[in-house]
Amino acid sequence: MFLDRQHLTRPRAHALTARRLVQFVEDVGGVQLDSINVVDRAHYLTFWSRFGPYDRTRLDALVYGRRLLFEYWAHAACLVPTSMLPWWRRAMLDYRVGHTGWSSWLKRNSRTLSKVRDTIAQNGPMANADFEGRRPRGAAGWWNWKPVQHALHYLWMTGALAIHSRRHFHKRFDLLERAMPAAAAVEAVSSEEFRRWHVERTLHALGAATLTDVTGYLTFPRFGPGGRRATVLAMRERGEISAIDVEGTAGPWLVLTRDLPRLARGARRLLSRGTTLLSPFDSLLWYRPRITRLFGFDYRIQVYTPSAKRQHGYYTLPILHDGQLIGRVDAKAHRAERRLHVLSVHFEPWFAAGGTPPTGGIAPDRDAAIAGLGDALWSLARFVAADEVTLDRVVPRRLGPPLRRVVTAGERLVRD
Repeated sequence: MFLDRQHLTRPRAHALTARRLVQFVEDVGGVQLDSINVVDRAHYLTFWSRFGPYDRTRLDALVYGRRLLFEYWAHAACLVPTSMLPWWRRAMLDYRVGHTGWSSWLKRNSRTLSKVRDTIAQNGPMANADFEGRRPRGAAGWWNWKPVQHALHYLWMTGALAIHSRRHFHKRFDLLERAMPAAAAVEAVSSEEFRRWHVERTLHALGAATLTDVTGYLTFPRFGPGGRRATVLAMRERGEISAIDVEGTAGPWLVLTRDLPRLARGARRLLSRGTTLLSPFDSLLWYRPRITRLFGFDYRIQVYTPSAKRQHGYYTLPILHDGQLIGRVDAKAHRAERRLHVLSVHFEPWFAAGGTPPTGGIAPDRDAAIAGLGDALWSLARFVAADEVTLDRVVPRRLGPPLRRVVTAGERLVRD
């Protein structure tokens, strides 16, 4: 059910449409944004993982033109559905009084805050670079941003500004009511309604989860000590959430009561078919201890790991095949050469040995999985405008020849 809610039961099987775009982001709660561009931007890769190659220009038009999604903080900086604006408006309003870390800065920089908002009100969409100002002296770090950057961030988080668009991935801010005219008529829900909705959306995205899973998925806002626990208890008393036992785990898991029949049906059939690669920032991977429990897959975002300690490369993309995480690909797009460079493929030991997944289930057909990986690599190559896929290291080495044959066969198909 987790894979179903993450739209990964039939990866790359359906084309991206406006309806599917909104349904996907409503189901998962948000699509993370990140500036790293080794293969492609994180959100573009997340959509590719579900829908295969698509037109980025059209996606951007749906997001920043039709405003089907907007940028806000959910797990991290994310695209979230505009249909959920009444709830996120509550988070914006609460941020004004609830995030005490801003208190001293706001006292010292009230004039900067007013100036930034007034300038945007007069001039229209502006980026940070459009303002004058220097970083304060001292060590680099978030709180050493120049004051204008802090002001833009605070005004965005509190809903005075919205991200109007991006140029070369740089944010351009405008007044919320201008960027999203419909927002003026949106009435924020109460704080209690927001907390219930936040827990409900999280459990919807996860299918079934422990309380720590719920806390680790949509991490904003934090709600303070025990904030989610109290909401969960109240929802259980009302019968909206049920507790279930999961074999091999201690303590209860939580599930939306309306999902109990679907959970029971899911236990009787294998839902997932197909192969795709996942961005390191994919919502499936947001809370990594959960991934270890469910899939027996120990994943760490290697870009934040010192190079000497990296085990699988810099930008590692987990391989999902028929609902199991069977390995990871370290890849880089060489745009000038129109080449997708696969620096390494590391298959999980259980998969390489032809065994069953560590958390149970059916052993995948290894030949079909390797063929699926080859197809996914060429699909990704087309998406990043590469005409060539080069493959270096494969671990274990004995799986290198069959994978190379599949990649070579894919190249012949592309050229024909």
